[in-house]
Amino acid sequence: ALIPQGRHAIGLTGGTTTAEVLRALHHRDDLTIITNSISIGLEAAEQGRARVLIAGGVLRPSSLELVGSLAESTMKLVNVGTAVVGVDGVSATGGLTTHDEIEARTNYAMIERADRVIVAVDSTKIGQTTLAKMADISEIHALVTDAGAPEDELQRIRDAGVDVHVVEGPPSR
Repeated sequence: ALIPQGRHAIGLTGGTTTAEVLRALHHRDDLTIITNSISIGLEAAEQGRARVLIAGGVLRPSSLELVGSLAESTMKLVNVGTAVVGVDGVSATGGLTTHDEIEARTNYAMIERADRVIVAVDSTKIGQTTLAKMADISEIHALVTDAGAPEDELQRIRDAGVDVHVVEGPPSR
């Protein structure tokens, strides 16, 4: 529901949560998918997406994401309507973080090119800060998480100007 209707370019970082976002959008045939994740790109193609752009780069075998200067350069050439970003940690003070500093830079290149940034994250990562900072909390527009998230941290994120959406129950397929 947070993705505008009509033709729209959506950026998706790698990860299991962003893969679920892609699955939830399976009925949308008007989206261009932009990603640095081989698995997200393949799944988008299997869904029959007309346009899938996969940024090139150095392959991280553990996540099947393409990272580094080539991926960052590709991101600088596109306009992303909405970026949906997965993270390893998100907090009002620490911002968006991940375990790998090269992945953080590559994902930030997508964030910089996006008109709107949505963080999709499970509740266990709310209030957590990991090694590499991806972006400040002020650089995102919305956060979507599940009902297990600590309310005090969600309130701090809201106070930072982020539109917080708490999804009750598991996502429907």
